Amino acid sequence: MDSRIEIKVTNPKKVDNVVHPKAAAASPAPSQPSVSSPSHGGQERRLLEEEGQSHSRRGGQQGRRLMNVMPSKNWVPWLIPAFVFANVLLFLISMFINNCPKNSGSCVARFLGRFSFQPMKENPLLGPSAATLEKMGALDVTKIVHEHQAWRMITCIWLHAGVFHILANMLSLVLIGIRLEQEFGFVRIGLVYLISGFGGSLMSSLFIQYGISVGASGALFGLLGSMLSELITNWTIYANKLAALLTLIFIIVINLAMGLLPHVDNFAHIGGFLSGFLLGFVFLIRPQFGYVSKKHVPPGYIVASSKPKHKPYQYVLWLVSLILLIAGLTVGMIMLLRGVNLNDRCSWCHYLSCVPTKSWSCKSQQAYCESIEYGNQLNLTCVSNGKTGNYSLSGENSSQIQQLCYKLCS
Repeated sequence: MDSRIEIKVTNPKKVDNVVHPKAAAASPAPSQPSVSSPSHGGQERRLLEEEGQSHSRRGGQQGRRLMNVMPSKNWVPWLIPAFVFANVLLFLISMFINNCPKNSGSCVARFLGRFSFQPMKENPLLGPSAATLEKMGALDVTKIVHEHQAWRMITCIWLHAGVFHILANMLSLVLIGIRLEQEFGFVRIGLVYLISGFGGSLMSSLFIQYGISVGASGALFGLLGSMLSELITNWTIYANKLAALLTLIFIIVINLAMGLLPHVDNFAHIGGFLSGFLLGFVFLIRPQFGYVSKKHVPPGYIVASSKPKHKPYQYVLWLVSLILLIAGLTVGMIMLLRGVNLNDRCSWCHYLSCVPTKSWSCKSQQAYCESIEYGNQLNLTCVSNGKTGNYSLSGENSSQIQQLCYKLCS
C-alpha cells in the first residue's frame, strides 16, 4: 500500500520541526515543512511537507505534498502465537503424563484414554491431578525454598489446571498480545510477558505458601499493566487519550476484582500487573510528537529545528521504573529464599486475594494427617482421603510437615 498521503496544510507553527531543502540553482523556492501528528492507533508517523512555488503559465498556484519520512512499521506477530502453541502443547503433555485411567477409577471422558480428565471433585476445571502439575513444574514454595528449585517460578506460567483455565488465558493472550506485538515487536513484548510472569509468581510465593499454583494470568496482567504505562508515558502522541485511559482502567479494575473470588490467585495477578506497569515505562517508550530522525530525512534536506527524541518526563519515568523494578524483584527473591511469609507482616493483605461473603468462605480447607516416625523416615496419612506418603526427615519443622500434609490431602 502506498504510504504517501495527499493533504493540504496551513502554514506550520514555529514550534514544529522544520526540514528545509538545501539551496539549488534555478529551482522553485520550497516553503517550510511541518510535522503531522500520529494516527489514532498510536503508530509513529513523521510526515514532511514540501511546498513549492509554481511559476508556470497556469497562475503560479502553490502545491503542497506530504511525504512519509518515517513510515509506521507494523511487526508481523509470531511470538504470541508461538506462546499459545507452547501452552497448548504442554497442557497435552501434562494430560498424557497424568494418565488418569491408570491412577483413578472414575475419570471424566474416559473415551479419551490416557488424555481423560481427573474426577470433577478433584479437578473441576477438567485437567490433570495436582501431583502431575507438580511433576511438570508447578509453583511450589516448599521446593523453591528448601530444594532450591527457583526455576518453578518460570515453568509454572506455562502450565494450566484444566481446559477451562487454558481456554480463558489463551483467548486473553491472543486479544491482548497480538496487537502489542504488532506495535512494539516480539523482543519487547516477549520480555514484558516473561518478566511479568516471574513477578506474579514471586508475589504469589510470598503470600500463598501452601499448595501449588499454575497459570499464565500473572503474565497476562503484566501485558495489561504495560498498556497502561505505555499510554501514560506516550501521552502527548495520542488522540482521545482520556477516553482510552478510562476504558483501560475500567478493564483492569474488573479483572482484578474477579481475583477477589475464592480459589483465584489474585496475588499473582497483582504482582504481574505491577511488574508489567513498570516494564511499560522501560520498554514501550515512543519518540515524542515532532521528532524527526536524521536518518529518515531525504537527501538534500536539513533539519532546521530538531526536537529531542524523548521528553524529560519520559526519561524520569524510565529511570524510576527501572530502579523500582530491579529493587522489588531483588528484595522479593531474598525474602522468599529466606522463607518469609508476608502475611505475618501484613494482617489485611489476604483480603487482596479473597474477600469473604455470605456466599463463600476464604478459609482453606484444613488438612489433618496421622504421622508415624521410623528413624529418619516420616509416614503421613491424610485423614480425609486416606492417602499416605513417606518422607525423609532432614530437620523439618512443624510448618514444613503441615505443608506436606496439605499437599497430601489436596
